[in-house]
Amino acid sequence: MTSSPADLSPYLSQALDLLAEHPVADGHNDLPWALRETVRYDLAQRDIAGDLRGRLHTDLPRLRAGGVGAQFWSVYVRSDMAGEDAVSATLEQIDCVDQLLAAYPKDLVRALTADDMEKARGEGRIASLKGAEGGHSINNSLATLRALYALGVRYMTLTHNDNIAWADSATDAVGVGGLSPFGREVVREMNRTGMLVDLSHVAASTMRDALDESVAPVIFSHSSSRAVCDHPRNIPDDVLAQLPANGGVAMATFVPKFILPAAVAWTQAADENMRAHGRHHLDTTPEAMEIHRAFEAANPRPVATVATVADHLDHMREVAGIDHIGIGGDYDGTAFTPSGLDDVAGYPNLIAELLRRGWSSADLAKLTWSNAVRTLRDAESVARDLQSHRGPSNATLEQMDGAPTLDA
Repeated sequence: MTSSPADLSPYLSQALDLLAEHPVADGHNDLPWALRETVRYDLAQRDIAGDLRGRLHTDLPRLRAGGVGAQFWSVYVRSDMAGEDAVSATLEQIDCVDQLLAAYPKDLVRALTADDMEKARGEGRIASLKGAEGGHSINNSLATLRALYALGVRYMTLTHNDNIAWADSATDAVGVGGLSPFGREVVREMNRTGMLVDLSHVAASTMRDALDESVAPVIFSHSSSRAVCDHPRNIPDDVLAQLPANGGVAMATFVPKFILPAAVAWTQAADENMRAHGRHHLDTTPEAMEIHRAFEAANPRPVATVATVADHLDHMREVAGIDHIGIGGDYDGTAFTPSGLDDVAGYPNLIAELLRRGWSSADLAKLTWSNAVRTLRDAESVARDLQSHRGPSNATLEQMDGAPTLDA
């Protein structure tokens, strides 16, 4: 199914009205890492109060234009970082978000709870939450996990692109076969603290193990449907079908290589080209993007559209139900974006496309806002109950799994 901007124009006004009341609570934005990579956190060089089009996907004017009311800022560090280096880099990422909140208090406000999200919406500010991307960020330490929660981290993606000692990634070879015993203890401790278990990036076996273990709702902060685009980063239907019983939410991503089948092979070739030039394949610095553009000029890129994302949401709604889907764009964490969803100002185009397809305003309000808020609120409730009869876990990887076989 395809759509042109002209198709959407009759629906854009309604989309904007809906977002004014029920703004987007987006599950994943990599602005902190982009700021690290481009200006080493020097906010004076990347003042997001101005229009940074062409340099970043994200700035305050475009967040406002896009109808964003809450953002999980990813405090991601690359999965080839390990041990104390990964922990230190995660702390720097957390500090970057805190610097942004201090620099732009009229627009951004710290949110730690679902109530904070609602309060920010009432004030017309963007609720800002943090999400750690990859269990390597805790260096196999449950105490470090609790420290990240104390610093405002409200979800942790169990892996990034590589396996860790206690969990398998979607884009690595089979390791422990899902979650190890210690990995299950990590999930239990996340439930106890109130930190959401994020299953984007993990292997399907890890998804299933986590759903089996978690007594709190889980999230997929930025993953789409594997039935629509057969990429291991996406969610199989049997896992989507478990979300109603779990209470969690799957937040569709916009990354073309995960949503458009024709883009999968092209992106693999583009990534190889980056590595051949001595660059990490996730590098989105201006120099890296010049390499990408040269490759694209010689090898035209298959282009995803707003309709591509809507196809995923249609299917995810059919399988998981309207109460268990959301949006996680992954802006500033991808070199390419769909046409019509070029940056954070593009969300109204997606809502307009869904209106065109017959989605009701009530359903769209769940997609954009209330599902994410409810999921966090339910996780908070589970945590209060668990804390009433269980203290912090001090289990170690070595105690539960034996001697580690991977650096993590």
